[in-house]
Amino acid sequence: MASRPSAAKKQPAKKAAAPAKAPAKKAAPRKAPAKRAPAKKVPAKKAAPAKPAPSPTGGLYRLVRALWLGLAHAVGAVFRGIGQGAKNLDPAHRKDGVALLLLGIALIVAAGTWADLRGPVGDLVEILVTGAFGRLDLLVPILLAVIAVRFIRHPEQPEANGRIVIGLSALVVGVLGQVHIACGSPARSDGMQGIRDAGGLIGWAAATPLTYTMTEVLAVPLLVLLTVFGLLVVTATPVNAIPQRLRTLGVHLGVLRDPEEDEFGEEHYDEQWREATPARPRRRSAAPQTYDPDGAEEEALSQRRGRPRRSAVPQPDLQRQMDAVDVAAAAAAALDGAVLYGMPPSPLVADLTQGVSAGEREDTTPVPAPAPAAEPAPAPAPAPVPAARPKQEKLTTGSVPDLTKKAPEEPRDLPARAEQLQLSGDITYALPSLDLLQRGGPGKARSAANDAVVASLTQVFTEFKVDARVTGFTRGPTVTRYEVELGPAVKVERITALTKNIAYAVASPDVRIISPIPGKSAVGIEIPNTDREMVNLGDVLRLAESAEDDDPMLVAFGKDVEGGYVMHSLAKMPHMLVAGATGSGKSSCINCLITSVMMRATPEDVRMILVDPKRVELTAYEGIPHLITPIITNPKRAAEALQWVVREMDLRYDDLAAYGYRHIDDFNRAVREGKAKPPEGSERELQPYPYLLVIVDELADLMMVAPRDVEDAIVRITQLARAAGIHLVLATQRPSVDVVTGLIKANVPSRLAFATSSLADSRVILDQPGAEKLIGKGDGLFLPMGANKPTRMQGAFVTEEEVAAVVRHCKEQMAPVFRDDVTVGTKQKKEIDEDIGDDLDLLCQAAELVVSTQFGSTSMLQRKLRVGFAKAGRLMDLMESRNIVGPSEGSKARDVLVKPDDLDGVLAVIRGESEG
Repeated sequence: MASRPSAAKKQPAKKAAAPAKAPAKKAAPRKAPAKRAPAKKVPAKKAAPAKPAPSPTGGLYRLVRALWLGLAHAVGAVFRGIGQGAKNLDPAHRKDGVALLLLGIALIVAAGTWADLRGPVGDLVEILVTGAFGRLDLLVPILLAVIAVRFIRHPEQPEANGRIVIGLSALVVGVLGQVHIACGSPARSDGMQGIRDAGGLIGWAAATPLTYTMTEVLAVPLLVLLTVFGLLVVTATPVNAIPQRLRTLGVHLGVLRDPEEDEFGEEHYDEQWREATPARPRRRSAAPQTYDPDGAEEEALSQRRGRPRRSAVPQPDLQRQMDAVDVAAAAAAALDGAVLYGMPPSPLVADLTQGVSAGEREDTTPVPAPAPAAEPAPAPAPAPVPAARPKQEKLTTGSVPDLTKKAPEEPRDLPARAEQLQLSGDITYALPSLDLLQRGGPGKARSAANDAVVASLTQVFTEFKVDARVTGFTRGPTVTRYEVELGPAVKVERITALTKNIAYAVASPDVRIISPIPGKSAVGIEIPNTDREMVNLGDVLRLAESAEDDDPMLVAFGKDVEGGYVMHSLAKMPHMLVAGATGSGKSSCINCLITSVMMRATPEDVRMILVDPKRVELTAYEGIPHLITPIITNPKRAAEALQWVVREMDLRYDDLAAYGYRHIDDFNRAVREGKAKPPEGSERELQPYPYLLVIVDELADLMMVAPRDVEDAIVRITQLARAAGIHLVLATQRPSVDVVTGLIKANVPSRLAFATSSLADSRVILDQPGAEKLIGKGDGLFLPMGANKPTRMQGAFVTEEEVAAVVRHCKEQMAPVFRDDVTVGTKQKKEIDEDIGDDLDLLCQAAELVVSTQFGSTSMLQRKLRVGFAKAGRLMDLMESRNIVGPSEGSKARDVLVKPDDLDGVLAVIRGESEG
């Protein structure tokens, strides 16, 4: 019994335990949401604190910040716009603005230091200027004004600004340091007023360390040396050039006499005319500019002004005392100039020239005696002393020794002549004055762009690990040639392989590499200038070499890459081919060539034949007295004119053979001296032959009309005409092989190539590549006869106004005298076959068929007229003899020379010949 209750008691306990476990088991799944509970409680904890009320101070701060940022953006936009406008402003205006700003500052400083200006500005000037410069504050406005004036007068020399800043800084520091020491070397303990009464803060900073470390005995000489250095740098005067600069200063002040001035006091001649010196080689071009920022500046500034080159022939001494013959010769020169310009000479000059001949001068070349005049007239005066110099070799390429200087001294207006040429009647022909041609600006020897290119080239060599360095450069008007020297065991091909990389580095696709530079152990890299210069024709013709050379065929071409002027005689070329694409500068070259001849030669020296199939290129020269026939615009008449030139050449050779001379110059000299006389009983009167210059502006048009006749005439002229004084200039803008044939190229040795569109065209002109890399607008490659490699040059330019002025002057001198037989074809050019027989009707049918169809084919005549091959060939030969069709060209059809509009006239001629 007792056990049951215990069991009963245990049973509820188990049941009670069971329900207790059951909730525990069921609560287990609820623990998972309990784990996620903290994630839900986090936002509840953050959102629990209450948000503070907005503060009025914070809103005001944000408003002020927004207003400030908006104002800053607006001001920045305004200044960026102003800066962009200033960037687009002309550089000259920007420099003027800087100069005017300096003048304004100088005015303010002058008011503060000289007039004791009161107010905030005056106090600021006293603090800054007087405190910095001390006793010398009165000179600060003058210094600022001088700098401003230099900006205005020399805006084209920005490369000198750095030099001037360095020199002025050294000069100011040295002077203020000496002033500080001279005033007792006040220290900071003496107060600011004591420093102001001495050399200012600058003088105190310069002198105090020196006096503290080495006493005043050494400080003063060091400051003096610093002052002298600054003065030399500012004036661009090296130490070795100080005596020369002092002499020049004395000449300008009138204390000393200019040693370069000759006896006449008006012209400056070369040293070769003042003392006889042995011959020395002629320098061909200017020395290259060495890439040395300090040495190059010093070298350029230490050179004297450019002089004409010495001649290889010893020249007379003009420094001796002038005797009576000298005085009379000078008077003769004045008389010659007066007669040349149509002005009556003064009685004194006329008296001095009587009885004086050129033979009385021992150091001059004898002048041929003039021919007796038809009517009483004063005998031609002896030539001036410069004209009587021994004849020099004609100039090929000029040079400018110092490109940083201005153009050479202007020579006499007219080239030296051996005698005064008298034209028919009482006409005296005066050559045009050089004043009709404009002057160009001074050339640049160096610019910041050149330094940038040198840095780019050096970087390219470094990046590609090429042992090479830029040793110098020569700047031309269009391109600059940089000289690169290679290290040991470096192949030249490594430089040429970097052409595209160099072009990318310098941002220019027109990069040309010359390996090597002729006469140098260096590779040349030609890169176009960003600031191209124009070469004026007047600058080339004003050279002293041009005035001293009496060759009437000397023409100006331009300026080469080394800065030397390019001039050459057409008589030595002796024929020339000018070719280039449209707009490359070919027409400008032809204009310069013709203008050069008009400026230097009279119509008795040179006669011209101008062929202009385009009808617009050479019309400006219509009516000049140098023309032997009106300007030819018809290609067919141009072919006839070339045939006339061949006949003229044969006539000249007949005279040369008859009188025993080998060149036309020798024959003309003999005629003028009276050595060549016609045979007895002959009514002919010998006259000197003028040079004959034939210029064809577009050869392609002539080759399209009459290719065989034109080619035959050109080949014969170019082969034989040199000794006869006949010279040919061919120009074309289509230098293809069918225009410039192999026979023409073989006999035209001188070439001038402007920019071409393809490599093939360059090979046609120069027989080598290079012209396809030119940049146009006068950039050309000149290959004269005898040269191995072409010379890159910038062609000269002459404006239409200058050409019109020169043409007007020539027309005023005399009217042209034309020949009537130049464009008239030879009669009976081909033998007329009179044996037509019974084939008259058949010949007329054949002519009508060929002319109407414009197709000259023998097989067509066989088919249309139903005749055999022999009969058709005979009909074709009959039509060729009557200039209806051209000559046979193998299997090709013959050219038809008659237009359908002229058919009736041709048939009438055929029938008339048969009836006759």
